[in-house]
Amino acid sequence: MQTLKTRELVIDIPGRASGYPLNLAIESGQIWGVLGPNGAGKTTLLHSLAGLRPPRSGSLCLNDKPANELKRRVLSQQLGLVFQDRQDGFPATVLETALIGRHPWLSPWQMEGADDLAMAERALEALDVLHLKDRLVSTLSGGERQRVAIATLMTQSPHTWLLDEPTNHLDLHHQVAVMKLLTGRAKAGNAIFMCLHDLNLAARWCDHILLMYPNGEACWGLAERMLVPSALERLYNQELQTVEVDGTPFFVPKRG
Repeated sequence: MQTLKTRELVIDIPGRASGYPLNLAIESGQIWGVLGPNGAGKTTLLHSLAGLRPPRSGSLCLNDKPANELKRRVLSQQLGLVFQDRQDGFPATVLETALIGRHPWLSPWQMEGADDLAMAERALEALDVLHLKDRLVSTLSGGERQRVAIATLMTQSPHTWLLDEPTNHLDLHHQVAVMKLLTGRAKAGNAIFMCLHDLNLAARWCDHILLMYPNGEACWGLAERMLVPSALERLYNQELQTVEVDGTPFFVPKRG
């Protein structure tokens, strides 16, 4: 079982004097949902876990090895990140973009082979964008770009998937399809750690929850312990009503 652990990790939020030390263990088969209002530090946490932004203090370990001692190529074979916002650096087709996911597995100047191409096409098919493989990414809709980004992560095939708002821009059908895909990856042994704005998607699909409050406080644990009205109302500064559908709680803002 592979594990990504934080040890007394405090993320670096500009203007925030202090932060709550995080001691997380993100393990194979788990699906984590990170919830919190805007500005709580969800994206900063993902970037810190991916090694793109140094924490204010504390450390990150991958399979009990300090992540900062691992080569970037090795780290990229184990961790993959879907950003919330992406910029088109250069013109590329959908298939070329998906193939970028194979770069951590190739030696310098090595070209992608038939197996890499097959992996990319399977990923694009799983995200329902294979028919767009020859289109330039810059011509796609927001939802199509999001699905290509997730397909690129799938092509990368890391153990731990870090995703920043993976259902952003997606219609309801594709939201469900993406969450089912992530659930399937967890069942296959991957670890899924994602920031979400949709509280009910987290309630429906996640087994572990991290709540990040705007003052830097945080708490985490099994979803059934975290997703309670008292904690969520304080998190969002919003009164909620709870209904149950097929044994899953759903949360609705109170009117007035």
